[in-house]
Amino acid sequence: MTSDLSAPPVPAGAAPRPPGVDATYLDLLADLQARFLDAARRTDPEARVPWCGRWRVRHLVVHLARIHHWAAAQAARTREVPLGRGPFVLDELYDGCARELRETLGALDPDATTSTLVGPGPVAFWHRRQVHETLVHLWDLRTAAGVPAPSPAALWADTVDELVTVMQPRQVRLGRMAPLPVRVRVEAEDVARAWTFEAAPEVSTEPDVVVAGPAEQLALLLWRRRGADDGGVRVQGSREALDHMLAERTTP
Repeated sequence: MTSDLSAPPVPAGAAPRPPGVDATYLDLLADLQARFLDAARRTDPEARVPWCGRWRVRHLVVHLARIHHWAAAQAARTREVPLGRGPFVLDELYDGCARELRETLGALDPDATTSTLVGPGPVAFWHRRQVHETLVHLWDLRTAAGVPAPSPAALWADTVDELVTVMQPRQVRLGRMAPLPVRVRVEAEDVARAWTFEAAPEVSTEPDVVVAGPAEQLALLLWRRRGADDGGVRVQGSREALDHMLAERTTP
């Protein structure tokens, strides 16, 4: 099993595809968006999405449409035109915003410098970021509908990688959470990859807790879609350390 050390605080996402995945991020984005749109058309808009607070499916669809619209403006370095408050025709709204994002990213040089969540960086940052935004929300939508949402383990591993190496360090830099006082290691056994969360300088390099399981289950745990006791992962070491990390704002 390889160990991926926490990345330095620099823009990430310039690689054209996730490790172990043949498709590019843009191809993956198109596929995930098509699956999301299909599921949105088939799912009751009033169905609950319980792991997203009080959201119904309609809130989820509008949210992802807005994120796509906003990300397109960020990547192109243009002023975002507000979508308004609605009401919306859900599938038309999502289809339009998804297409806008794909066309915007496809027209831009992926190596061109733009605004990213971690400062100036390549347009390709948004290729990766929007793939994982869509992947997690596709899981939300299809799970709310009681339908499986299978995706490659290597893609879910990249979701974990983004959270550990980009999202959590960013939250610390922005003052949204304190440096972790514990060392947490996660191991994706189905793809033989592992990561250690960034912690305060005085914390031992030895992990206080190791969480192991399939990449998808790790990603869903870290994105607060599943709990450590819901099955799918094994916890070795301090459960208190894990609970502390999961209670922090490791994601935006």
